Amino acid sequence: MTTLEPLDTAFAPPRPRPSMRTLVSGSGLAASTVLGTAGVRPYDARVALRRSTLNDTLPVHSKWWREHGAEQGDLLYVAIGDSAAQGIGASRPDRGYVGVLAEAMRAASGRSIRTANLSVSGATTALAVRDQLPRFRGLEPDVVTVAIGANDIAEWAPREFDRNLRTILDEVPAHAIVAELPCFHFPRNERRVAEANRMLHDAARERGLAVAPLHAATRRQGVRGILTQFARDMFHPNDVGYTVWAEAFRPFVGARLAELTAPVDAPAVTAPSSARAPVVGGRG
Repeated sequence: MTTLEPLDTAFAPPRPRPSMRTLVSGSGLAASTVLGTAGVRPYDARVALRRSTLNDTLPVHSKWWREHGAEQGDLLYVAIGDSAAQGIGASRPDRGYVGVLAEAMRAASGRSIRTANLSVSGATTALAVRDQLPRFRGLEPDVVTVAIGANDIAEWAPREFDRNLRTILDEVPAHAIVAELPCFHFPRNERRVAEANRMLHDAARERGLAVAPLHAATRRQGVRGILTQFARDMFHPNDVGYTVWAEAFRPFVGARLAELTAPVDAPAVTAPSSARAPVVGGRG
């Protein structure tokens, strides 16, 4: 039986301490973002930069995942999500959290992994129902992650979010792992995220699904995380930020992998108890 130690190692690469130059540069960027949002400085330039960055990387990442999704593997990993699942902001598509998880599973199990990344950049829960669920229905995945809803926050419609999320969770298998929405840091957005995460926990609990504590994991990074874990579009995680996302999924993916690799007569491995713990205010 494959033990979980290799999985733990694969999920915890050494994180280099950021240089002072990186911290100063990141501090300026974060300050610029906050001031721009507050109206102290024009925000148009930063919006243009964000759009330019996305336009440059969207087709590259999408093509990469389509090509790799056609490869064969012993285990099938399916990801439902948005641009974060695509790895936008990472230096390469496979350095987003989906790629990190796939590589960790391969290293831990010694088995090849086929990754069907159904995610679409910009996807909301409504778009995931429309575009991703039809593709999901033809698959028989061994591991499933769902991280969707961040794009719903901008034009927040709670009832629609709850309905769409429940539609998605009704379609995934009992072993699927659902991630909380990440920390947005700004109070107005955080109030919406808290409401969304309460709905997510309720829906997941009713279906017996594990919940990865992504909000707590990203909030815990604090100021250092804001300064060093975001890409130059000031919105998506960078390579280091995506390792934090992968860490939030790690125990639950490890438990699922243990189930898949355990002997038939071995006792079942349960997901961490935190998967079933209620959330207060969506903050884990």
